[in-house]
Amino acid sequence: MNTLEKRSVFALASVYAIRMLGLFMIMPVFMLLGDGLDGSTPALLGLAIGAYGLSQAVLQIPFGLLSDRVGRKRMIYIGLIVFAAGSILAGSTNSIYVVIAGRILQGAGAIASVLMALLSDLTREEQRTKAMATVGISIGLSFSVSLVLGPLVGSVWGLSGIFYATAALAMIALVIVSRVVPTPHQHKVSADTHPAKAMLGRVLSDGRLLRLDFGIFALHLVLTSLFLVIPNILQDQLGLASSSHWWFYLSVMLTSFFAMVPFIIIGEKKRKMKPVLCGAIALLAMATAGLAGVSDSLVIAWAVMFFFFMAFNLLEASLPSLISKEAPAASKGTAMGVYSTSQFMGAFLGGAFGGFLLQQVGTEGVVWFMVIVLALWLLVALTMPAPSHTSGFVVQLQDTVDHQYDSVDGSLRRLPGVQDVVIVENAATAYLKVDRQHFDETLLTDFSFVRSSSRS
Repeated sequence: MNTLEKRSVFALASVYAIRMLGLFMIMPVFMLLGDGLDGSTPALLGLAIGAYGLSQAVLQIPFGLLSDRVGRKRMIYIGLIVFAAGSILAGSTNSIYVVIAGRILQGAGAIASVLMALLSDLTREEQRTKAMATVGISIGLSFSVSLVLGPLVGSVWGLSGIFYATAALAMIALVIVSRVVPTPHQHKVSADTHPAKAMLGRVLSDGRLLRLDFGIFALHLVLTSLFLVIPNILQDQLGLASSSHWWFYLSVMLTSFFAMVPFIIIGEKKRKMKPVLCGAIALLAMATAGLAGVSDSLVIAWAVMFFFFMAFNLLEASLPSLISKEAPAASKGTAMGVYSTSQFMGAFLGGAFGGFLLQQVGTEGVVWFMVIVLALWLLVALTMPAPSHTSGFVVQLQDTVDHQYDSVDGSLRRLPGVQDVVIVENAATAYLKVDRQHFDETLLTDFSFVRSSSRS
């Protein structure tokens, strides 16, 4: 990357991480600290945890499309201000209903798709994969850090302190966008990062993608439901004070992260992604079922959470990669938009329905609800064809007259390893899906219409 790209990518990754840190910090402590809110019940506490996911799911794609008209930075400013306002609203009250409203308002600042669109504006095609990977790493780190910071901040400043800290983080992100992130001269609507209405139908009718969308829906439903029960298990059943939960989460997250890395390598390098995926879902289901029997030992609870987050981290890292591989050429941005919407809907239903079950049936009801969802996901994954091992490849075409594009399309499709081609004529760009084992990018130099090529 050049200097401008490095500055842009790390600034946008930090904005993404700061925002997600604020959303996640509340999860490991809300069921404990929220119990003192006026009118609180397990069902309403669960709804409050998941409420942000509903507004995120509804507004994610519209925010991205609207940024084409009014500008990327303007939509990011609006989203961060709305997010901060929701945080302040939730922190200024002692009513569970106002907290729920604040969480919905937090989620209404749905700027994830806008950040990715701005990332597209500020990076070249050949650097896009690195840029997106950097953002993905920042999100994973923010989640891990939030599980440690949440209990620490909550033990010192309480629930309101976490919400106010979240608002302060949003203001820091606002300054970063204003002072550090460059303003693009023009919008580059990249199919890799940007949703497109024209491609939505194709994405929604793709059975492979729908299975993966259900997977991220189930994964975040289970994650949100987990934090309805595990804080109380640790404090009430195992006697671990809430102020000490941070070291439990820290040790679990660190060890489980390193434990899952070999399986990522096996899945990608050995082309064993389906067995790894199904094995991780099965392990997640077994670990979740194990929550029903951890009330006697902190060591057993730690082991159960170790295997839970080992499987969770593996799946969280694998699913976006699979979406990228399975998405039709020139539809990656749209596929990721639907994927993100599914993720946030899972978070919403995990909190809302999980909280209802917690109130009506108790902890075991939530646990077996999670197990049933994971068992259903395992069935869906087992019936899924083995994931393809394709990757995206972007070819910048020379200026050419319209009637030559059909010839260009046919020439590209005849190259070994090319499985799909979409040419965006107004951008003079071809999006390819290729199998790297059989594709030789040097063959592109044999075609006079190619000016430059790049991976995505």
